[in-house]
Amino acid sequence: MTGFGSLARVESKLLLRDPGAIFSMVIPLFILAVFGSGAAPGDVALPAMSMTVAVGLVGLYMVPTTLATYRERGILRRLSTTPVSPVTLLGVQLTLQLVFAVLASALLVGVSVAAFSAAVPARAVTMAVAFLLGTSAVFAIGLLIAATAPSGRAANGIGVLLYFPLAFLGGLMQPKEAMPEVLAAIGEWTPLGLFRQAVFDAWSGAATQPLILAIMAAYALVVGGVAARIFRWE
Repeated sequence: MTGFGSLARVESKLLLRDPGAIFSMVIPLFILAVFGSGAAPGDVALPAMSMTVAVGLVGLYMVPTTLATYRERGILRRLSTTPVSPVTLLGVQLTLQLVFAVLASALLVGVSVAAFSAAVPARAVTMAVAFLLGTSAVFAIGLLIAATAPSGRAANGIGVLLYFPLAFLGGLMQPKEAMPEVLAAIGEWTPLGLFRQAVFDAWSGAATQPLILAIMAAYALVVGGVAARIFRWE
């Protein structure tokens, strides 16, 4: 087994024991269960919002907390003296977090369709592209938090504090139609707002705006590039 594979096996076990993983899985399901019964048959607004909540929690809470904690404990520094480089650990962590986000989202889609009569995703390929770009954008912000936070606890706090305003502006706490016009307009360009809209459009069969996909890709490239440049290994 390769170094990447061996490390992935160990890290996957640690991820499954992480209380944050349970939290990130249960909260979106709870939202869906509480409000799903009141949704109209075929409606996908709530499922799209729940999926955005899940990705936001993984990207802004789990990613930065885990990586900053590893740096704080000297794990990244110690790995630099072994055949398994710190870059390999980062790659394993991001891969596992992405897989976790995919599984959480797939579960939300299945529950939405089976239990709450939501429509089956109308444009699955476009939805997959939107999901990948949106998740990359959110993960990039998580990486930036991990790169700048002095400790795992600080990364946790920063991620949570950043999550709530982004969730509010992105229309995850109330419909954007009920928000002040200025805030709703700002929220349309935030990573979570873009993600929610892109997933909703693809899921419902509406035309996906190329600009939304392009902006999410720009978030991923620009913010991720800055995070990679300033990331401290110890």
